[in-house]
Amino acid sequence: MSPFWEKFFYIFTWVTQGSSYLVPRAYGILHRMHHAFSDTEKDPHSPHHTENLFTMMWKTKMIYGDLADYKMVTEERFTRDIPNWHSFDRFAESWPSRVGWGTLYVLFYMYFVPDGMWYLYLLLPIHFLMGPVHGAIVNWCGHKYGYSNFDNNDKSKNSLVFDLVMGGELFQNNHHKYPNSVKFAAKWYEFDPTYPVVRFLSAIKIIKMNPAAASINA
Repeated sequence: MSPFWEKFFYIFTWVTQGSSYLVPRAYGILHRMHHAFSDTEKDPHSPHHTENLFTMMWKTKMIYGDLADYKMVTEERFTRDIPNWHSFDRFAESWPSRVGWGTLYVLFYMYFVPDGMWYLYLLLPIHFLMGPVHGAIVNWCGHKYGYSNFDNNDKSKNSLVFDLVMGGELFQNNHHKYPNSVKFAAKWYEFDPTYPVVRFLSAIKIIKMNPAAASINA
């Protein structure tokens, strides 16, 4: 991306993630560590080295927090070419920002939830924590349930054939086989809904995509 579009998507990420904003730099490093140490004891979020879903989420949170706060020093291969806008991250990850988004969610519910349908308010915690919820589903289910197209020397799985729910991220087995490919689907019957979006952004010159990245064999 150009510097302009990188800044645009930084802000757009904050708008869409809201109260569960994740620092791109910290998330990028965490994700690279996950690939390097997939399903080993060094994996920051493997379901096979934690007692349950909640302990995996807590372990991930602690490592992510150290990365976001620059308290953890990692190998250069994990930090190379990672986008970084530290001043914006400090604002977007601040408690005033998180509480502000949470307040907007509550007000939205108060305005739109019909009388008598109080139980819809039970969905609010999911809105507050959508980022961690999404990550927990992908990393737990994507390494425990489903089928494998490739032997990756880990326990990654493809949980769904048509992954509309997680935007293609539950093709974890495919993704771990070809981590440099922007296309997560590998078989003719698999559908990754994010890939057409990436191709569209490339076609209108918002992103510049390496031709090899369009192939599942990248």
